[in-house]
Amino acid sequence: MKNTVRKQSANLSIRSDLLQRAKRNKINLSKTLEDRLEELLKAQDREEWLKQNRDAIKTANDYVEEKGLWSDGLRQF
Repeated sequence: MKNTVRKQSANLSIRSDLLQRAKRNKINLSKTLEDRLEELLKAQDREEWLKQNRDAIKTANDYVEEKGLWSDGLRQF
């Protein structure tokens, strides 16, 4: 997200061996968590959108399969 979003503290637990390795490697835990959460949430949003629009996508694909694309006769390749 953009920097305009307010940060909020969160209390969470992490395996001590992972925490030690992350600190040793100077990994920014907050940024890493935010980045990964964004990836996970984006993937979930995509899956939900596909689920909600499954019927419309199938209808559109069936139409194209049956009738083709409007531009089929115009393509030069």
